[in-house]
Amino acid sequence: MPLTRKPMTPDLLPIQQALTQHSGLARLGLLMQESNRRMAIVKPALPGALTRFVQAGPVDEEGWTLLAANAAVAAKLRHLQPRLEELIAEQGLRPAQVRIKVLQQR
Repeated sequence: MPLTRKPMTPDLLPIQQALTQHSGLARLGLLMQESNRRMAIVKPALPGALTRFVQAGPVDEEGWTLLAANAAVAAKLRHLQPRLEELIAEQGLRPAQVRIKVLQQR
Protein backbone atom coordinates (compact mmCIF):
# COMPACT_ATOMS: atom_id res chain seq x y z
CA MET A 1 0.00 0.00 0.00
CA PRO A 2 1.62 3.33 -1.06
CA LEU A 3 2.20 6.03 1.54
CA THR A 4 0.26 9.22 1.04
CA ARG A 5 1.87 12.45 2.10
CA LYS A 6 0.16 15.51 3.39
CA PRO A 7 1.16 18.71 1.63
CA MET A 8 3.74 20.69 3.60
CA THR A 9 1.91 23.99 3.76
CA PRO A 10 1.85 26.07 6.91
CA ASP A 11 -1.39 26.89 8.65
CA LEU A 12 -2.79 30.18 7.43
CA LEU A 13 -3.00 33.03 9.93
CA PRO A 14 -5.73 35.61 9.76
CA ILE A 15 -4.19 38.94 8.72
CA GLN A 16 -5.06 40.60 12.03
CA GLN A 17 -3.31 37.84 13.97
CA ALA A 18 -0.24 38.04 11.71
CA LEU A 19 -0.09 41.81 12.20
CA THR A 20 -0.12 41.48 15.97
CA GLN A 21 2.39 38.61 16.20
CA HIS A 22 5.21 40.25 14.22
CA SER A 23 6.65 43.51 15.52
CA GLY A 24 7.33 44.97 12.06
CA LEU A 25 3.90 44.03 10.83
CA ALA A 26 2.33 45.32 14.04
CA ARG A 27 3.93 48.73 13.39
CA LEU A 28 2.69 48.64 9.80
CA GLY A 29 -0.81 47.86 11.05
CA LEU A 30 -0.72 50.82 13.43
CA LEU A 31 0.47 53.13 10.64
CA MET A 32 -2.34 51.92 8.40
CA GLN A 33 -4.87 52.61 11.15
CA GLU A 34 -3.40 56.08 11.67
CA SER A 35 -3.58 56.83 7.95
CA ASN A 36 -7.22 55.68 7.80
CA ARG A 37 -8.01 57.76 10.90
CA ARG A 38 -6.62 60.88 9.23
CA MET A 39 -8.58 60.13 6.07
CA ALA A 40 -11.79 59.89 8.10
CA ILE A 41 -11.01 63.30 9.62
CA VAL A 42 -10.41 65.12 6.32
CA LYS A 43 -12.97 63.32 4.14
CA PRO A 44 -15.89 65.61 5.15
CA ALA A 45 -13.83 68.61 3.97
CA LEU A 46 -13.38 67.17 0.48
CA PRO A 47 -15.94 68.11 -2.16
CA GLY A 48 -18.25 65.14 -2.79
CA ALA A 49 -17.00 64.00 -6.19
CA LEU A 50 -13.36 64.47 -5.22
CA THR A 51 -13.36 61.74 -2.57
CA ARG A 52 -13.47 58.99 -5.22
CA PHE A 53 -10.14 60.18 -6.58
CA VAL A 54 -8.23 60.46 -3.29
CA GLN A 55 -6.60 57.69 -1.28
CA ALA A 56 -4.95 57.69 2.12
CA GLY A 57 -1.22 57.25 1.85
CA PRO A 58 1.55 56.57 4.33
CA VAL A 59 2.08 58.27 7.68
CA ASP A 60 5.58 58.92 9.00
CA GLU A 61 7.31 61.17 11.50
CA GLU A 62 7.14 64.12 9.08
CA GLY A 63 3.46 63.94 8.16
CA TRP A 64 0.85 62.15 6.10
CA THR A 65 0.49 61.68 2.35
CA LEU A 66 -2.71 61.97 0.36
CA LEU A 67 -2.61 60.21 -3.00
CA ALA A 68 -4.39 61.93 -5.88
CA ALA A 69 -5.61 60.07 -8.98
CA ASN A 70 -4.33 62.79 -11.31
CA ALA A 71 -2.76 66.25 -11.45
CA ALA A 72 -6.11 68.07 -11.42
CA VAL A 73 -7.15 66.32 -8.20
CA ALA A 74 -3.72 67.07 -6.70
CA ALA A 75 -4.13 70.76 -7.56
CA LYS A 76 -7.50 70.89 -5.81
CA LEU A 77 -6.05 69.09 -2.76
CA ARG A 78 -3.20 71.60 -2.59
CA HIS A 79 -5.81 74.35 -2.53
CA LEU A 80 -7.52 72.58 0.41
CA GLN A 81 -4.24 71.63 2.13
CA PRO A 82 -4.27 74.35 4.84
CA ARG A 83 -7.80 73.35 5.88
CA LEU A 84 -6.94 69.64 5.90
CA GLU A 85 -3.88 70.31 8.09
CA GLU A 86 -6.04 72.42 10.41
CA LEU A 87 -8.58 69.59 10.79
CA ILE A 88 -5.84 67.11 11.68
CA ALA A 89 -4.25 69.52 14.17
CA GLU A 90 -7.65 70.14 15.81
CA GLN A 91 -7.78 66.42 16.59
CA GLY A 92 -4.41 66.69 18.33
CA LEU A 93 -2.58 64.55 15.78
CA ARG A 94 1.06 65.34 15.16
CA PRO A 95 2.59 66.01 12.80
CA ALA A 96 -0.32 67.63 11.04
CA GLN A 97 1.56 68.22 7.77
CA VAL A 98 -0.21 66.85 4.68
CA ARG A 99 1.79 65.94 1.59
CA ILE A 100 0.02 65.49 -1.74
CA LYS A 101 1.32 63.14 -4.41
CA VAL A 102 -0.09 61.99 -7.73
CA LEU A 103 -0.49 58.23 -8.11
CA GLN A 104 1.69 56.78 -10.82
CA GLN A 105 -0.27 55.51 -13.81
CA ARG A 106 0.53 51.92 -14.81
